[in-house]
Order: sequence, then C-alpha cells, then structure tokens
Amino acid sequence: MLAVAHEAGVPVPELVIDGANRTELGVPFMIVRAVEGETIARKILRDDEYSRARGALTTQLGIAAARLHQVDPARVPGLVEDDQVNRYTTILQDLGEPHPVFEAALRWLERNRPDSAMSCIVHGDYRLGNMMVNSDGLAAVLDWEIAHIGDPMEDLGWLCVRAWRFGGAFPAAGVGTYDELLDAYASVTGVRPDPDVLRWWEILGTMKWGIICISQAATHLTGIVRSHELAAIGRRVCENEYDLIDLLSKGPQ
Repeated sequence: MLAVAHEAGVPVPELVIDGANRTELGVPFMIVRAVEGETIARKILRDDEYSRARGALTTQLGIAAARLHQVDPARVPGLVEDDQVNRYTTILQDLGEPHPVFEAALRWLERNRPDSAMSCIVHGDYRLGNMMVNSDGLAAVLDWEIAHIGDPMEDLGWLCVRAWRFGGAFPAAGVGTYDELLDAYASVTGVRPDPDVLRWWEILGTMKWGIICISQAATHLTGIVRSHELAAIGRRVCENEYDLIDLLSKGPQ
C-alpha cells in the first residue's frame, strides 16, 4: 500500500524494505525512510512554528486524498469493500444499549444515502493525528492499516468530523473551509465533489466515532482490557450525540 501510494504522489514514508515475506525477525515487518515532522494536533493547530503549514494544509490534504483515490484498486490486492452504515448498525445492535441519537442518525443515513460515484482505495482514518506535518505543511500520511475499498468521500467526511478539528475554528482538519478542501480535490480529479455528499459523510463519520467511543468504553467496563484511556474515551459519546443533533437539524430530514 505504501509503495503504491508513494508512486501516486501521496506523501508517505518511502518504503525501503518490504519484509512481508522475509524471515529474519520471525514476523512480517517493513522499514521506511524517516520523515521529520509533528503529529500532535494541538501543536500543529496552535504553535507558531506551524503557522505557514496551517495556511497550506487544507489544500495539501485535498490533493493527497485525490491522488490516492485515483489509484487503481487492483494494484493493492486484498483490500475489502466496507459498507459503513451496515457495519456500524451491526456494531450498535451488538452492543445491546439504547442510544436514540445514533439510532436516529443511522436511519437518516440510510434514508438519505447518496449514490456512490465510484469505489476506490480509501485510507480509512484520514485525519489530524495521522498526518506528519512540518513547517511547510503535509509531510506524510501515516497509519494505513485500515485502508479498504469504499467511497472517496469517506476520507474527506472523516477529515471534517468535529472531533478531528481538535478545537480548530474551521471544518476541514480545523484549519480550512469546505470550499478550500473541495477545490483542492477537484484540482486533481477535474470534478468537484458535491458538498451535500460531503456533509452526508461527515454525519456518518460523527456517528461512527460516537459508536467507536461506546465500543472502547465497553472494552474497559466489561473487563476485557482495563484502561483509563478507554474509560475516558467513553465520556466523549455525548459530544458526538450533540454534534449529530446539530448536524441533523441543519439539513433534509
């Protein structure tokens, strides 16, 4: 995946050794070229060192996503197609807890599901925290372990989820506008995504993160893994419920 993304012009750590089928360490491994930069969103959004980067980052993120989405999925065998609405409907049902806001959001998403323009390689966790940023902007896209086949707007919608703005004032990664993101994407693909479709995916991303928060808290509460971090993440469920109510109140019902 990294090698293909690198060839497509997506900024990623360059793959030096692919150890998927090597035996020296007894487990699969890879070695990549080091990239200098920062991943902590709070620093990227607030430190003076990254003031120039913040001005360029939205455009760079839009271009990088577009380049990834133009890669032929056949070049990365083994990626599976994932219907996010079905996946998170099942996860919520399996949790066995009443969560009316998430249930309403899932019904809205199913009722307003847009036609998918295409299936492509999707990063799957395209957001601040998984981006290496230096003083010039985007240095590398990291954390490719949940890449899959899906709708290209999944990545852009996830990037705009309020939680991944980390307190930033703007919708796209906390630093840019929707228009800046969509214009940058269109500069590569030649087609400007529909803002209403992007909004649908932002709502899905908000619902998704809320259900993930419930799942992670349940991992702690059931004793599978005792963790202060997982318990604290559970407290964020209500933030996503609030965000969903806000988002759903501003569009078609």
